[in-house]
Parts: sequence; structure tokens; C-alpha cells
Amino acid sequence: MSTLYERITSKSAKVGVIGLGYVGLPLAVEKAKAGFRVLGFDIQREKVDKINRGENYIGDVVPEDLATLTKNGHLSATDDFSRIGECDVVAICVPTPLDKFKQPDLSYVVNTADTLSSFMHEDMLVVLESTTYPGTTEEVLLPMLSKGGLKVGRDFYLAYSPERVDPGNLLYKTKNTPKVVGGCTPECLRHAKALYEAVLQAPVFAVSSPKEAEMAKILENTFRIVNCALANEMAVVCRKLGINIWEVIEAASTKPFGFMPFYPGPGVGGHCIPIDPFYLTYKARSVDYHTRLIELAGEINDSMPEYVTARLQDLLNDERKPLRGSKVILLGIAYKGDIDDVRESPALKVWEQLEAKGADVTYFDPYCRLVKLKGKAFESCTLDEYLLKSVDAVVVTCAHTKGVDYNLVLEASPLILDTKNIISKVTGVDIKSCPKLHLL
Repeated sequence: MSTLYERITSKSAKVGVIGLGYVGLPLAVEKAKAGFRVLGFDIQREKVDKINRGENYIGDVVPEDLATLTKNGHLSATDDFSRIGECDVVAICVPTPLDKFKQPDLSYVVNTADTLSSFMHEDMLVVLESTTYPGTTEEVLLPMLSKGGLKVGRDFYLAYSPERVDPGNLLYKTKNTPKVVGGCTPECLRHAKALYEAVLQAPVFAVSSPKEAEMAKILENTFRIVNCALANEMAVVCRKLGINIWEVIEAASTKPFGFMPFYPGPGVGGHCIPIDPFYLTYKARSVDYHTRLIELAGEINDSMPEYVTARLQDLLNDERKPLRGSKVILLGIAYKGDIDDVRESPALKVWEQLEAKGADVTYFDPYCRLVKLKGKAFESCTLDEYLLKSVDAVVVTCAHTKGVDYNLVLEASPLILDTKNIISKVTGVDIKSCPKLHLL
């Protein structure tokens, strides 16, 4: 019988992917496209049934690829977790959210590890991809997967490789994004590295242990949360000083070294930036260290929805209108442009802030036709001249480049607060000569 390493390098190993969301499904598709037989696992029967019918529900997956892979038997899905025993390799891609106190919620990882431990067998590779704090792989997963008597590095292999998914990115997808991987032992690393090298068209960078790989992911997103906070604070300061922050960023971006542009907005969203750095904050407390910069950055970013609300309130006041009772359209409800993902979207937080002040809020988003807020479902309105002329203000909360007629918005809206500076970019209007258009 061939060894697991031989089955991985020959692509005859059967691969399981647990969690078929924004990370898991693209990964499952790429592994299947590379030639592996892939079995996806998810607790949501709706996802399982869609995959088995060849129906796509993730924007970064090409629908034709999914349909072909399911038709030819290279990819299938199940909610029967006992079938983990059929797999030679298992990738864990489950959610790792924060609770309301911004404490890590590892329940999905722990529950998955508990289930996995019941169906593990010798010569199996397990890779955690879910973002988490440094130490999770060795301190949480390893003891749970070893409780049946299997020895890591000899009987099974355990590694960590952080997901690097950027929804809507047209250049970098799962297949061509470099991978970082760290194994619990040299043999663990060898097996995990071989797996990704067999799948990706990008370098696989090995680090000395899972901790370094876990920390690399946290560093990537801490870099972003801090720089987003800097951009947001600069926007507030510049407005008070009568300076156009967008011009400032454009000017600074001409420097060919030592500067990378980040842009202000109504807050930060998605699973990574507003969540991942706080896993490090949690872990740092165990060594009696207070991550002041991360927490301050979080405070600044979290304050932006309230700032947007106050800004709109001031603009309406200048028009002799109260915010209470005013009709407001939010333009774009996704957390970033040209995707349908509303996870941690700052637009939803702006919505809540406006409603708390008594505003009558509706939204338009060509990508998100239905959205839930506080347990209620809302449908995107129809963006036409009649609607725009009937409201008191439009707040641009997401910079979609497709599906929005910004010229119509500019022409028909009585008052516009553009938190993303998309309207002037698309229409070419000079912000100084358009009194009804205002920036953050």
C-alpha cells in the first residue's frame, strides 16, 4: 500500500473539506480541479444539496467549474460527518467569530475537532485553515486529535495554513495566492507542503511551526486594521481642517516608496479586518500584555458608523431638516464593492444608527437583493428618478462599480453623503462645484 505522502503527490488521496463557505468551497473546487477526489462537509443541508446539484453560491467560484466537477464525480458534499473516515486529508475551514465581548469563539473548531477525532485513522493529514490565535493548532487541536492514542508526526499529521481569501479580487484567487504553512513536526510540514504544492500555482512558504503560520495571518490583518484606522482618523481631522482627504491620499500615493494607500469609509467589514486582530489581543493577555494599538484601531473603526450618522445629521440640519423622520437611502449594503458579502458590514451599522435617530431607512444594492437586520428581512429598493427625488438624502456606504447609475444618483438626489468618494470618480463631477455632494 502506498504511503500518504505518495498518495498526496500522485493526487490519489481523497480530500475532505469541512466548512463550505467563502474559504472552504473555493478550496474544495481548486483541489478537485487539481485532480483530487474531494468530499465537502457542512452542517447546512441547503449548501450540501446545492453543491451536489452543481449550483454555485460563492462569488469567487466559477459556476461552470463547480457544475463540471460535481458532474464528473470529482467533487461532492455531505452532512454525514462519519464519512470523514473515508478521507486521507482533511482541511478545516469553519468560522471563528468573536462573541459580543470581542472574545474568540472557537466552538466551531472545537466541535469539528471533537467529531474528527471520532473518525480519524492512521496516515491522515489534518490542516486547520480557519483564522485563530497563535497556539490553537497545538494547544487545542492536537490534544483532541491525539486522545485516541494516535501520535502526531508518526500516525497522523497536523498543520496550520491560514486562508487568504479576498472576495471580489479579480487578480488573486485561491489558486494563485501564495500559501504559508507550518507543521507540528517536520513530517507534518512535509505532508502539508506537498498538498498545497499539488494544488496551487503559487509558492508555498514553510515556517517553523503552526504558531508562526497562525501569527502571520494575524499580522497581515492587524496591518490592515491599523492602517484603515489611520485613514479614518485622517478623514475626520482633514474635514475639521477643511482639507480633502482623498486628494491628500492621491498626492501621497505618488511617492514610490514608504507609502501604501488606505482609504477612509463608514467602518471596516468582512470576516478578517474587524475580527482577526482581536484573537491576538485575547492571546496576548495570557502573557500579561495589552495590545494597545490594536484596540485603539478597533475603537476608531468602530466609531465611524456613528460619525457618518452625525455627519449626515449636520448636513440635513444645514438644509433645515431634522434627521428624525427624514427618508434616507443607503447605497450599497455589502462590506466592500462588487460582492454580495454583508458579514460585519459597516453599512448595516450605519443603518442601525440612523434608525436609532428616527430616520426612515431603505437601501439599494445590486448584489444584495435581500438582507437581514435584527432578525427582519429587507429587500433592495428600485433605484429610479422617482425614488431619489422622494428622499431627503442618499448615503453611499459601499463603492460598487457595477449596477449603480451614479449619474442618475447625482442628478436626482437632493443631498448626497459619499463615504467612499465613488461618485466624483465615476461621473467626473468637481466636488467643489457640486453643493449637494459631500464627502466623509
